[in-house]
Amino acid sequence: MERFARTELLLGKTDVDRIRCSRVALFGLGAVGSYALEALARAGVGFIRLVDFDIVRESNFNRQLLALESTLGKGKVEVAADRVAQINPECTIECRSEFVDSEIAPALLKGDLTVAVDAIDSVSPKVALIEAAIRGDVPLVSSLGAASRLDPFSIRVDDISRTSNCPLGKQIRKRLRRIDMCRGIRCVYSVEPPLESAIGPLEDHDTLKRGRPRRPVGSISYVTGMFGLHVAREAIQIILDRTTG
Repeated sequence: MERFARTELLLGKTDVDRIRCSRVALFGLGAVGSYALEALARAGVGFIRLVDFDIVRESNFNRQLLALESTLGKGKVEVAADRVAQINPECTIECRSEFVDSEIAPALLKGDLTVAVDAIDSVSPKVALIEAAIRGDVPLVSSLGAASRLDPFSIRVDDISRTSNCPLGKQIRKRLRRIDMCRGIRCVYSVEPPLESAIGPLEDHDTLKRGRPRRPVGSISYVTGMFGLHVAREAIQIILDRTTG
C-alpha cells in the first residue's frame, strides 16, 4: 500500500506484511495509550482492539492526543476508532468501552492476539490485565508511571522484576508477587524520581469514573508521549519477533 511505502523501504515487504497481519489489543487511551495507538496505526497494524471506558475531558488536553474541542465529551474508543480509520481505512477496529477487572480481562485478550499493550494507569485493573496475559500466554507490553516526570531521557525498558524508581511499578510488583507472577512482562518506565510536588488534592469522585477517588498527578505532553512511543516500539518488536532481554 502506498501510504506505508516509506515503512517498507525501512523494514522490507516481509516485515510490513507481518505488521499488517498482526492483531493488537490496546488498553487505555489516555496520555500514554493515545500516542502508542498513533504509532501502531501509522506503522500499519491490521487489527486493533481498543479498550477504554472513559470519555474525553478538559483535564486531558495537556497530554492526550485524542483531546480536541471537537472530541470533548465523546467516548475515547469512539474518537480513537475514527482517528485510526482516517490513518488506515483497511485497519479492522474493535471498540470495547469496558472497565478492566479480573472477570473481564481474560475475554478481552481472546482472539489470537499478537501482542497486547497496557496503558492503564490504575493498579487493580493493571494487575488484572497482567495476570490474565500471563495466564493466557499473550505477549504484553506495559507502561508504568509517566506522570510527575520531566526528563524523557530517563525512560527505560526492562522486565518488570528489574524496574526501579517507580512507585506504580512497586505497587504492581507487590501485587504480582502474591500470585507468583512478578517477571516476564516487558515494561516501559522512568528511572527519574517522581516529583512529589506534582501531586494535587483528592478529587471529587465523578460518577462516570470507575475505581476509587484519586489525587491528580502533574504531567507533561512530551514525557507521556515518549512513553507511548516507546511502548509502540516494543510492541512492534514483538510483532517482528525481535525482542531481547
